[in-house]
Amino acid sequence: MPSHRYPNGHVFYRTLSRALPLVTRGEGAWLVDEDGRRYLDAAGGAFVANLGHGVREVADALSAQARTLAYVSGLRFTHEPVERFAEALAALAPGDLDYVYPLGSGSEAIEAALKLARQYWVESGYAGKHKVLALTPGYHGNTLLALSASAREHYRALYRDWLVEVPRVPAPYAYRCDCGGRAPLCDACSGAALEQAIELEGPETVAAFILEPVGGSSTGASVPAPGYLRRVREICDRHQVLLVADEVLCGAGRTGRWSAVDHSGVVPDLIVYGKGIAGGYAPLSAVVAPRRLADVLAAGSGGLVHAQTYSHHAVACAAGLAALTHLARHELVERVASMSACLFDALAPVRGHPLVGDVRGIGLLAGVELVAGRDTRAPVPRAAKLAEHATQAALDAGLVVWPNTGHLPGGDGDILMLAPPFTITEAECAEIGSRLRTALDALTT
Repeated sequence: MPSHRYPNGHVFYRTLSRALPLVTRGEGAWLVDEDGRRYLDAAGGAFVANLGHGVREVADALSAQARTLAYVSGLRFTHEPVERFAEALAALAPGDLDYVYPLGSGSEAIEAALKLARQYWVESGYAGKHKVLALTPGYHGNTLLALSASAREHYRALYRDWLVEVPRVPAPYAYRCDCGGRAPLCDACSGAALEQAIELEGPETVAAFILEPVGGSSTGASVPAPGYLRRVREICDRHQVLLVADEVLCGAGRTGRWSAVDHSGVVPDLIVYGKGIAGGYAPLSAVVAPRRLADVLAAGSGGLVHAQTYSHHAVACAAGLAALTHLARHELVERVASMSACLFDALAPVRGHPLVGDVRGIGLLAGVELVAGRDTRAPVPRAAKLAEHATQAALDAGLVVWPNTGHLPGGDGDILMLAPPFTITEAECAEIGSRLRTALDALTT
């Protein structure tokens, strides 16, 4: 494998400790490096490449827009791509969520959503409502407010003095709960833990509760028990707390519905999309809000007090519109629902592996939790770096997976995440299961 890493070149890589293959092109669910080696992209990069690689019509839309108008300030002008993208996204968002604020990354959008929640309460005359509640385990991004809301301690440790305090609510994490996600449900899995946290903090101080409707990497695609989100919605309504749905990872069709909240029929007060919203063809995320919130900001400060140079970007919005059009034209969200069983059936060879404690998920989002003991569910000590070694073994087998680490108390915990493109075939699903089994076997021989 060629070595492309610091300090041999000028790129400050995200990792400075290992060699990186140089990828030259992508084709559907596959990546190809400079030596012609092919990798099955079973993670969509970082849960992004939902359309697959090399979709010409999306690339053409970016090119055409860049030739016409690449950038104007979203403070001074509007333009056709943002108007059309917002209209298309609003039509897909649940309930009354129909005002779209486009940004560049999920972290930016989470930051904006939480600021919006705070600004709404201040301009509504409830300045005492300043706290954000969030789940643990959970993850919402790397900007400082988003990181404050995240329960990923190895990311937080260096910056602890810069973070704000965010009260934690136990996440509905059936594999690690005593109730196992079955009735009678524990407080975490039923949603009762949220009400306890709000009452402990004082409802008059709580502005928002943020959650991923389906667990992301931090709980490995853990799906809440039926009724969980409906109870959370009722609790938030009763205590006048805004419900923020972080669908950066689990939204945009990944679960087989456009929004993960659609499975429960719940409408949050704010929803955040990102990652796959433009299929990776341009950096794009969005906060979607209802008019009832936007009207308060319009009458107060005049708008959201959150300036980003590249918000409402013309080329990014053109990419988003092209991606949404492509998804609809090829019925790819419906395809996710129909291909889900194929993916999970293909993971059968992995389920009985001695390193695998659980395989779970929904749609084309799967989590494989790695353990030291299948019966005890005991985690492997973090020092062993099991998820990292498994990810490298998968890469050696020509398979791209996404590792998550350190989500359990004490910093242990290893999960491998799968999020293949929506265009994945049955044969490619079978390859995912086979290559992942090969990778895990390589760690136990």
